[in-house]
Amino acid sequence: AIDEYKPLDATTNPSLILAAAQMPAYQELVDNAVAYGKKLGGSEEEQIKNACDKLFVLFGAEILKRIPGRVSTEVDARLSFDKEGMIQRARRLIDLYKEAGIGKDRILIKLSSTWEGIQAGRVLEAEYGIHCNMTLLFSFAQAVACAEAGVTLISPFVGRILDWYVANGDKKAYEPSEDPGVKSVTKIYNYYKKFGYKTIVMGASFRNTGEIKALTGCDYLTISPKLLAELSKEYVKLTPTLSVKEAQACELEKIHLDEKAFRWHHNEDQMAVEKLSDGIRKFAADAIKLERMLK
Repeated sequence: AIDEYKPLDATTNPSLILAAAQMPAYQELVDNAVAYGKKLGGSEEEQIKNACDKLFVLFGAEILKRIPGRVSTEVDARLSFDKEGMIQRARRLIDLYKEAGIGKDRILIKLSSTWEGIQAGRVLEAEYGIHCNMTLLFSFAQAVACAEAGVTLISPFVGRILDWYVANGDKKAYEPSEDPGVKSVTKIYNYYKKFGYKTIVMGASFRNTGEIKALTGCDYLTISPKLLAELSKEYVKLTPTLSVKEAQACELEKIHLDEKAFRWHHNEDQMAVEKLSDGIRKFAADAIKLERMLK
C-alpha cells in the first residue's frame, strides 16, 4: 500500500503490528525479533518485552525504506498512566532505531494522551529532542494540554468520535460538516492556529472519505489504504475547509490547563473519557496478544 500511494509519513500501532506480524510475508521480522530477545537474555518477561520493542522497530525500519518522512512507533499502552515508564520506553525505542542506523529525526514516538502521557511528551521533547505524536486524543482539553506541552504532533481521532455519537445518540448518520469528529478536529486546528502553537494537527481514524474531505487544509491527515483507494478513484476539486487565516479570525479564547483543570475539563466530556479508556484497553489487549504470539 505504501509503494502504491506514496505517503510522506506512516504510522503504526499495536493493532496494526499484531495484524502484520501474523502475515507470512513478515515472518522473518518476527524471527529476528525473537532471536534478539533471546540474545539479550534475562527473565522470559524481559526477553518478550525486548523482542516486542525490537519488532516495532523492525517494522518501522522497513516502512522508512519506503517513505521520505517519519514513522510513528507506539509506546506500550499499559504504561499510559506511568510518566517515567513512558519516558524510559520511548528512549529505548529511539536507541533501538539508532542501532539500526536511523536517527531520531525520522521517528515520532506515540504516547497516549493521558495527563501522564502528555507530561512524558513534554520531557521527551524538551530534554531529549525526541519528537512525540500524541494519540488517542478525543477532547479539547487533551489538545490544549498537548499544545502547552510543546509536543511535535497530535492525532485527534475523527471516526472513533463519530462511532461514539452514533452508538449513544438518536442520530445514526451525519453530513461531513456536521460530523462530531470533524467538528472536534476543526476546533482544535482553529485554536492552534489562532494562538500560534507549532504542534502539528494530524486528523486520524477516519470512517469515510467525507470526513477526510471535510478536513481539507488540515496540517496532516493519516488515512488508511482502503480510504486512499476510494479517494484515488474520485476526480473532484477540493477547496480547503481549514485555513490559518480563517482560524485567526475565529471566536476562541485562550485557556491554560494545569493538572486539576485538565482532569476536570476532560472528565466533563463523556465521549472522550469513554473512548480514551476504551482505546487504551484495546491497544493493551493487542500488545498482550502480540506477546503471547512471540512467547
